[in-house]
Amino acid sequence: MATGLVTKEQLLENMRASRDRFVAAVAAVPEADWSEGRYEEGWTARDILAHIASIEWTYPRIIDLADKKEPEPKKQPPTPRPPGLGDYNQRQVAKRAAATIPELLDEFERNRAAAIAAVEEAGEDLLREPVRSAGGVEGTAAEVLNYLAVIHLDGHLDDLRGTS
Repeated sequence: MATGLVTKEQLLENMRASRDRFVAAVAAVPEADWSEGRYEEGWTARDILAHIASIEWTYPRIIDLADKKEPEPKKQPPTPRPPGLGDYNQRQVAKRAAATIPELLDEFERNRAAAIAAVEEAGEDLLREPVRSAGGVEGTAAEVLNYLAVIHLDGHLDDLRGTS
């Protein structure tokens, strides 16, 4: 569950700041380190970048959930990783196996810009609507977006740098 009331302006500030931290972290990874393993599952620094690039497109859909344009995901008991989510992530990373680091970064930046634009267009009332993401994160739309686009992304920064 996402916690803490997040205003539209705080969310936008957080999303821009996390974007900047992520872009700086990507730029700081030496070329030779992109193929180094980072996780027990075998993900490399490059795979982490592909994962982040691959999920950014989903964030504007959180606003659609709040606006009831998207059907609510089925209620399931909360789990750290819902069944199938790891498979989804693995498939998305595999789809990007041939992409270069600049292409993955470009995908991230395009999708983050679209997510920021969606938040800019959304009203404060809409951002206060309760939602549940496909991954099981619940809270107001602003809280869920802050968790997914900021906290989740920041959680991968040390992994990307190889300092966790």
